[in-house]
Amino acid sequence: MLDLQVNGFGGIDFNQDSLSAEDLHQACLQLASHGVETILATIITDKIEVMARRLANLARLRHLDPQAQKTIAGFHIEGPFLSAEPGYRGAHPPEVIHPANVDEMRRLLDAAQGLTRIVTLAPEADAGYKVMRTLVDQGITVSAGHCNPSLDELRSAIDAGLRMFTHLGNGCPIQLPRHDNIIQRALSQADKLWLCFVADGVHIPFFTLRNYLRCADISRCIVVSDAMAAAGLGPGRYKLSRWEVTIGADLAAWAPDRSHLVGSAITMRQSFANLIQHAGLTEADAVRLTSTNPRQAIGLVSS
Repeated sequence: MLDLQVNGFGGIDFNQDSLSAEDLHQACLQLASHGVETILATIITDKIEVMARRLANLARLRHLDPQAQKTIAGFHIEGPFLSAEPGYRGAHPPEVIHPANVDEMRRLLDAAQGLTRIVTLAPEADAGYKVMRTLVDQGITVSAGHCNPSLDELRSAIDAGLRMFTHLGNGCPIQLPRHDNIIQRALSQADKLWLCFVADGVHIPFFTLRNYLRCADISRCIVVSDAMAAAGLGPGRYKLSRWEVTIGADLAAWAPDRSHLVGSAITMRQSFANLIQHAGLTEADAVRLTSTNPRQAIGLVSS
């Protein structure tokens, strides 16, 4: 399987300043033991200098370790050019979210040393889609997420090169307008976007996931874990980075006040089983969502 969104695994947080070679090696081994051949290591919103430092360290550690080179196909940069609106920003700290800036984006790309595969941003935060066009020119997949563009803004972003939507159904408020909302807008453009979903039954109830997959067509959908460091450890209470989280039997990772999810603690193997057991998919379709489609989306195989 290929997981396009992994913030950490097996107790190892990719967004920590003290990430070591041994940490990264062990996380890669544990991912492999759970059936994940390839990932995009994900760095999330923080100050630009902090994100750049973490990307540079990940790139350096990956270069030193054959196992990490085998497992990590590249990086997914999620933020900081997101919506700062409550609900849409999710677990991303509002004090460092800000409008997209080409110079800052180039600083992050330079730190990643050519390994950036996906950048998640809010289209409405990218004036004139300048950052988006810069990324597209470099062959990087641009994904909308933690955002609330109008339908016209979303269509314009697609014209500028937007090709994906990050964990659709999440990164938005619990209460939304009944008809005109970001989920319906994204679904209406499913023939032009890769739509990514978290299949733990908590980020999206399984019956809702079934509806989304029917609406969008399996051929345009991808399942990601959005795994944080507690993934693979099972239920328990963990102190990880800036969060203290309690993981229940459903493997949901909630913020301390339960106002929003902080990634997930599910594995891709469990996600694969959920697609068959709870979403009613065939094994072939589950393979497509967890292996074939993500590879096509980032150009590891031809479509």
